[in-house]
Amino acid sequence: MSNSRSAAWYAMAVLFAINTLNFFDRTIIAAVGEPVRLEFGLDDKSLGVLSTAFTLLYAVVGIPFGRFADKFSRTKLLGIGVFLWSLFTALSGLVGSYRQLFLLRLGVGIGEATCSPTATSMIADMFPSEKRARAVSIFMLGLPIGIALSFALSGTIAKEYGWRMAFIAAGVPGIFAAIAALFIREPIRGNADVRSANEARPSGSIYRRILADPTMRWLIVSGIIHNFCMYALSAFLTPLLMRYHGLDIKDANLYAMVINGLMTLPGLLLAGVVGDHAKSRRKNGALLVLTAAVFFSAPFFLIALQVAPGNTLAFVAPMGIAFALLYFYYAIVYSTIQDITDSSERGTAMSVYFFSMYVFGGALGPLIIGAISDYFTKSAAATSGIVEFSNAALEPFRASGLHNAMYVVPALCVVLALVMFASARTVGRSSVAKTSN
Repeated sequence: MSNSRSAAWYAMAVLFAINTLNFFDRTIIAAVGEPVRLEFGLDDKSLGVLSTAFTLLYAVVGIPFGRFADKFSRTKLLGIGVFLWSLFTALSGLVGSYRQLFLLRLGVGIGEATCSPTATSMIADMFPSEKRARAVSIFMLGLPIGIALSFALSGTIAKEYGWRMAFIAAGVPGIFAAIAALFIREPIRGNADVRSANEARPSGSIYRRILADPTMRWLIVSGIIHNFCMYALSAFLTPLLMRYHGLDIKDANLYAMVINGLMTLPGLLLAGVVGDHAKSRRKNGALLVLTAAVFFSAPFFLIALQVAPGNTLAFVAPMGIAFALLYFYYAIVYSTIQDITDSSERGTAMSVYFFSMYVFGGALGPLIIGAISDYFTKSAAATSGIVEFSNAALEPFRASGLHNAMYVVPALCVVLALVMFASARTVGRSSVAKTSN
């Protein structure tokens, strides 16, 4: 038992480190987006496309990787993926054009697509349902910590040595993480689940079974809306702080680190503890907790957006609280998917969920918010009498354009709360649940 417990916590430590690098590397483009945009003469839509391209390929290749995670060695698949995305991240610092950077971001997306299906599947096989949300919350701590470190270190490196060095420096730790992944002891599938003796293994189309569950369908819709908001916010938080509040790249990223990193930690940790406790009292308790957290994020976003330009400290507190409330999502939803899915199908279920939320949510968030920002920028310029929309002519209006575009987020948070409430109403009678809690 002791060796088994040690192996589980070694695995958790490595998975946490890998997830930290996962979000560190994908966030670099948001941290150094402004100097990249200026060097290559981009508008906000083109800047958003860099995140969109990464996210689309991440989602598409995640489907076969999810099946691989259910059929083959998860540790080997994860180790190869970490090595590949770290290599492509480092090479991003050597590009000579926007097109080259675009292609390398696609490569990063391929590697990172191995992370979540393999990791969450292994966690579900190491921890029983009543401890799963807490285990997932530890793994998902890599999200805010990785984002926080990326904003802080990438912004500092970019200011001192240029944005290219931020990519090169980020690629090195991944080599060691890839090696560490190979030493994780592969857990037995279904080991942490309690099954009845006569329970039959599932048959028929795996994708049809997964999508037949009404709770799963609601969670997929929730993932689309949540990722739309989170990826849009992550892509444009630093540019908003630089343009609207007048900060340089180092200070803007330090504030972004506090908002989208340090202040989100309580939300993520509380979600695991409160979610497991609420679920022990009633089947849909965790999802009801999440419904409330998401709903109350909306007014805090509105308060932050009402802060006057340059009053950065007044902006940080409500924006950080809003982020923390949205971070309740990860531990509760990810563990719920593991609970309602058969142990032999968890990698596939997560890949289907990720495909939907990234293609229709994460990929579109930066693109659409960037396009809306460009629209408001040109509208403000036209109102001021500008008739030729060159980059130089539009630059003074980009702050107000991006600020106005951000009001989409609190509106979507209200919609997300309604979707979470709908999922809470169906989870108790899930038709696809194969485990006994």
